[in-house]
Amino acid sequence: MDILSLFTVPERTKAGYGFADTPVKISFKQSNVVLYGVPFDGTTSFGKGTSRGPEAIRLASARQIETFVLDEKADIYDLVGIFDLGDLKLPKAKSVARILASLDSAIPKVVASLRNDNKIPVMMGGEHTLSYYQLKALAKEEPVVIQFDAHRDMKPEYEGLKMCHTTPFYHLLEHIPGEDLIQIGIRQTDKEENETAAKNGVTTFDAWQVHEHIEAVADHLQKATAGKKIYISFDIDAYDLPYLPCTGTPEPFGLDPFQVLKLVKAISPSARLIGMDMVEVGLKNGDFREGALATQTLYRILSRNYARP
Repeated sequence: MDILSLFTVPERTKAGYGFADTPVKISFKQSNVVLYGVPFDGTTSFGKGTSRGPEAIRLASARQIETFVLDEKADIYDLVGIFDLGDLKLPKAKSVARILASLDSAIPKVVASLRNDNKIPVMMGGEHTLSYYQLKALAKEEPVVIQFDAHRDMKPEYEGLKMCHTTPFYHLLEHIPGEDLIQIGIRQTDKEENETAAKNGVTTFDAWQVHEHIEAVADHLQKATAGKKIYISFDIDAYDLPYLPCTGTPEPFGLDPFQVLKLVKAISPSARLIGMDMVEVGLKNGDFREGALATQTLYRILSRNYARP
């Protein structure tokens, strides 16, 4: 299936650049990781701006950040072949429901096409609702799902919306067994979400556990992912509030970049990444700190053995 018609090429997006813009481009055929943006934040209930996430990541990666990953002592493009499809075209409909219905159709088509070509789809959001559509499409591959997040996103509905940025992982439990979901960095939830997680066997490492017992968390990740297919859903608000000047729902007591790096590196090298998303990245007042943090996090994940061909 030709999916290119579904996208605005990177050079014609608001960023005007592809991810980690380099002088020597690789072709779609040569790649094993394919990025695409979904600039949508139609259901956000507090701060807006995550629709500019793909723009922030592309600009930071193309104009500010070198592609040499210092702690790996290698260029990201020497470790993995990355191709940027651009931004998924969204319908001009004013109705959020119509846009979500369009995404529910388009994203699974994109994912199926990429997986048929043995590519790893990497979505740049946009709000966390978007993860539902990509993960649902990958559920048949039975991945262990690792969710870095300040919030569980497990409400059955919120403010009258069944599908919105606070509900995707509740509805994903219809497609992915709870025992295959690991939530890391949680520090804001409600009683019902906690009960849903416990009832479904979800593994939770809240932010206090990461701060106080990170070795135990790393050990669990290594064992739980050994020889498994994995999916990483990374909400930028897993990081602590001082790192996040733009995201819509920042929370205190969060993780720092060195803790995230330790956990990313703890995932077993024998695991196989089948997809990931980076969501809730904001851009306001020319502040690219979140774009830079998201880019560096993507580099550290995509440079690991589990993301390589």
